[in-house]
Amino acid sequence: MPDTVLITGGAGYVGSILCEHLLQAGFGVRVLDKMTFEPSLMHLCANPRFDFILGDVRDERLVAQAMSEADVIIPLAAIVGAPASKRDPWMTTAINRDAIRLITKLRSSRQLIIYPTTNSGYGAQSGDMHCTEDTPLEPISLYGVTKAEAEEHVLSSGNSITLRLATVFGMSPRMRLDLLVNHFTYAAVTDGYMVIFEKHFKRNYVHVRDVADCFVHCIQHQQTMIGRPFNVGLDSANLSKQELAEKIREHVPGFFIHYSEIGSDPDKRNYIVSNQRLREAGFEASRSIDDGIRELLKGYRMLGRGRFQNV
Repeated sequence: MPDTVLITGGAGYVGSILCEHLLQAGFGVRVLDKMTFEPSLMHLCANPRFDFILGDVRDERLVAQAMSEADVIIPLAAIVGAPASKRDPWMTTAINRDAIRLITKLRSSRQLIIYPTTNSGYGAQSGDMHCTEDTPLEPISLYGVTKAEAEEHVLSSGNSITLRLATVFGMSPRMRLDLLVNHFTYAAVTDGYMVIFEKHFKRNYVHVRDVADCFVHCIQHQQTMIGRPFNVGLDSANLSKQELAEKIREHVPGFFIHYSEIGSDPDKRNYIVSNQRLREAGFEASRSIDDGIRELLKGYRMLGRGRFQNV
């Protein structure tokens, strides 16, 4: 029997791609998700190795049931991003931190946890020095704080791997337009212009399918990776907001960009990241920013007119 992987929040942006990649790699996949958004996994229902449970990660009885036959647990369920976390701090803490503690309490020692956190925990650095996994975490949002606290708890619980994801990009059945590459590209093709504050602020990026492949790699090479955090990003994509916008303009020539010296971005993250530890563990992201932009441009043509736009 292949390993069975439980993914909480598996119908989300990363999860709906990850389910597909795990099934292709021969694993059994069980998803626990409360389906806040439109269904994104219906195309997988014909696969006998796919199972779905409708429910909430704060429901202890349901979580225990979902975990019962899992060999690997990937807790993706989260309130994601600084604005969403700020909107409902209680819910953010309950799902991003407390639900992770529940999973570690309920699991057996044989069950591997691969926990995705965020490299936003590196916070407002200078943008000049590469952040490694040994760089102190200095999260500047409730989202970053809860994810950092959950990561510390998971690593201390044993038999675990954590992945500090760069800002993810690319198309997904449960699309997100708030992520920077996705958002900038969408603005380029819909509005045709963008105002950018703090154009020099840098961060790292990674394609959603590279993230999915990295999870598969962790399962297949767990014995050499257990007990450590790993940055997951694209080494060639430590870009400032200006560099990202200019790259998108190469694909959308009419894109007008105004770099404002007045005003500020509420997201103060500014860092570049080293992914050397993950590369030494045998995995390297391969899908470029240009690949992602081309993919997004193709996908956005499918979105057509917005639900509330009479244009």
